[in-house]
Amino acid sequence: MTCLSPSERRLQKELMSLIKDPPPGVSVDADQVEQNLFLWTIHMEGASGTLYEGERFQLQFKFSNKYPFDSPEVTFTGSNIPVHPHIYSNGHICLSILTDDWSPALSVQSVCLSIVSMLSSCKEKHRPPDNAFYVKTCNKNPKKTKWWYHDDSV
Repeated sequence: MTCLSPSERRLQKELMSLIKDPPPGVSVDADQVEQNLFLWTIHMEGASGTLYEGERFQLQFKFSNKYPFDSPEVTFTGSNIPVHPHIYSNGHICLSILTDDWSPALSVQSVCLSIVSMLSSCKEKHRPPDNAFYVKTCNKNPKKTKWWYHDDSV
């Protein structure tokens, strides 16, 4: 029996919870996670009755050994990156809980629910206004981006 680090114990617990009781339209690639507990692929379906209904997306979660005190690096990957005002064409997501508002109380499940909710509340599909510039100049790791969060309703 190997001794798991606190990060590994937490990730194992979250993985079991996600496999047993996933949010609607969300599933984890458990075989891939078995290979590397610190790299997860999550499959997500657009919620019915939304602009993304019928679409399938892939999210990648990368965890550091400081998780859950350090937020995971979360990006959309694959051939279908959602066209959304807070999602860049390279898969980076502008969502405060992934950086400034991260808390160890959050989980993979709550991040997935937030992303589903963000997609579901979208009124029209378009990229962020600075998409071309951002994609050309950003760091590969979205957590190194200094995001400016602004409320869309203003």
